[in-house]
Amino acid sequence: MANPLFERIRQGHRTSRYPVAAPVLPDRFRGAPVIDAAKCRAGCDDCAAACPTGAIALAGGSPTVDLGRCLFCTDCVEACAPGAITHAKDYRLSARSRADLTLQGQTALFAKPLDEKLRRLFGRSLKLRQVSAGGCNACEADVNVLGTVVFDLGRFGIQMVASPRHADGLLITGPVTEHMKSALKKTYDAVTPPKLVIAVGACALSGGPYAGHPEACGGADAVVPVDLYIPGCPPHPFTILDGLLRLLGRLEDQGRLTA
Repeated sequence: MANPLFERIRQGHRTSRYPVAAPVLPDRFRGAPVIDAAKCRAGCDDCAAACPTGAIALAGGSPTVDLGRCLFCTDCVEACAPGAITHAKDYRLSARSRADLTLQGQTALFAKPLDEKLRRLFGRSLKLRQVSAGGCNACEADVNVLGTVVFDLGRFGIQMVASPRHADGLLITGPVTEHMKSALKKTYDAVTPPKLVIAVGACALSGGPYAGHPEACGGADAVVPVDLYIPGCPPHPFTILDGLLRLLGRLEDQGRLTA
């Protein structure tokens, strides 16, 4: 009986201090790709050609990156001989609209909060039904990690529930395959309004590597309305948590928890 107690004392407090303190991220963490236009060579499109999902656009002014399509791989970085592309280290990458995911040099995104009425409803208690709509289980795994002692999603009043009848909204991962299209729509309809929809990961935002496939719908907003987009392949758990807290109006711009 004493051994578990001693081990607990030895390990100490394991829950992250985020958002009171900045999260500790691994050295290999990749945030949004950033293109330094000053380093780009005239007429070069090597990065755009290397991108497996067409997330980089170079025509018509400044280069842009569509985070909704980006897989956060390093293909563009490796293809760029002048070294004009790097990955930022900022984990804050959520947006309320799909258009806001097109970046021109930004390293962070701050999703706008819900309106006051919805914040009063969901700000302190948000129940979500997670729907895996054909995902590879990477995004699903990082969503599940939020329930562990390190992230402790429940301390913010956010909980994953087993039934849409008990939920305030849906958290969707995967490109929404044809086989899941009807199931997703029925699950959405089963949630009592007002309700929220959160799309997590490149597949749920745009179809990811499956965009354009005849058996994929190209993302969650092709089937249901989406209130929050969280990019990544998969998104880091802190990226997901940051997006959820911003949606609920629980964070200021720099990440400090509000009352």
